[in-house]
Amino acid sequence: MNRKLSIVHAGVLSCMLAAGGHAFGQSNIDKMRGFQVTGTSLDIPTIPQDEAMAAQIRKNLQQVKMPPGFKIDLFAIVPDARHMAVTKSIGVVYVGTRKSKAWSVTDRDRDRIADEVKILAPSIKMKVPNGMCITNDGILYVVEHNRVLILPAIEFFYESPDIAIDGIIEPLVPVEEESFNHGARTCSIGPDNKLYITLGQPFNVPAKEKLPLYKQWGIGGIVRMNRDGSGREVYVDGVRNSVGHAWNPVNGELWFTDNQVDGMGDDIPPGELNRVTAQGQNFGFPWYGGGDTRTALYMDETPPADAIFPEVNMAAHAADLGMMFYSGKMFPKKYQNGIFSAQHGSWNRTTPVGARVMFTSLNEDGSANETVPFAEGWLVEETGEYLGRPVDVEQYIDGSILVSDDLVGAIYRISYVGG
Repeated sequence: MNRKLSIVHAGVLSCMLAAGGHAFGQSNIDKMRGFQVTGTSLDIPTIPQDEAMAAQIRKNLQQVKMPPGFKIDLFAIVPDARHMAVTKSIGVVYVGTRKSKAWSVTDRDRDRIADEVKILAPSIKMKVPNGMCITNDGILYVVEHNRVLILPAIEFFYESPDIAIDGIIEPLVPVEEESFNHGARTCSIGPDNKLYITLGQPFNVPAKEKLPLYKQWGIGGIVRMNRDGSGREVYVDGVRNSVGHAWNPVNGELWFTDNQVDGMGDDIPPGELNRVTAQGQNFGFPWYGGGDTRTALYMDETPPADAIFPEVNMAAHAADLGMMFYSGKMFPKKYQNGIFSAQHGSWNRTTPVGARVMFTSLNEDGSANETVPFAEGWLVEETGEYLGRPVDVEQYIDGSILVSDDLVGAIYRISYVGG
């Protein structure tokens, strides 16, 4: 893996990278001194918050059912909205996609409905910028298909079309292993202040000869590295395609969702919500296709004796994606430190399932207690039609939660109003 570094205007990135410049250890103030203006227009394209479309989305949201006292509303129209990161002070929401753009979403008047949705760093050509995570000192990491962009002082620079870049980490996987299938990455900053990235492997079940290479790179696992890209290592493996992970704020344990093998039937194997208790754990894939269900290709192979099975078996083919631990104060106490996770909904099941937000409560020892639907109704059961497909859940600055939807192209806000 190479890490290219410089504090530059995106429009002159290529020539500056050739010239060098290593500034990752500088303060954000020093980084801003290196910002250069090259004359790119300050008029950044924005997404109209169309009143007719917004009204129809709100009408559809009337079908979403939640526990008493909760309210859901449209926060913003955001095309192809996927994974999100929220700045702590002004609440700008950075939103990834599986296409070529990322977004910044701003609620300027603080009425909890966004006023402005615009392209993030329009001068940078991106490819599947799905993953977003932000450090406590204001550095945004954008994880694309096969590289990571490091964007310093993001609250200062996000208004500019020529955003500062503090480095590029690439490649995440060998170029010959690139695939759109399972290529949406997610990231987080761990309690150890390191960068964690999920790397889905590109097959339904990989051929046996692929396993040594995949294990070396952490493909089908979660890798971690220093925030500057150095010191990369495989944190856990035996993962098929995780598209969501988060850290328990109570004990610092990592949890992640994982999507199971397709084509085995409507009701097997289960989706997964997993708990990591130590580095180096193996979560059973490809010997197991989900839960303890064996895959046909590896049926005659001996699985790892220490394979870790899911903490929670989710509905088969519901496509569990983004997740978060709730640490806010708005919701009732029963939700404190519990897990909210998004089910995108099935694409190849005879009877569709999913398209909802789940809640998992935890026991005092950190294990899962109970998993139940929290917000559901985006799937019309009578017809199998999706009114929306949740992707990610993220806590907002006031303690409400945001839910992204890449089918509708929207972000919803769920708040607790009592009653």
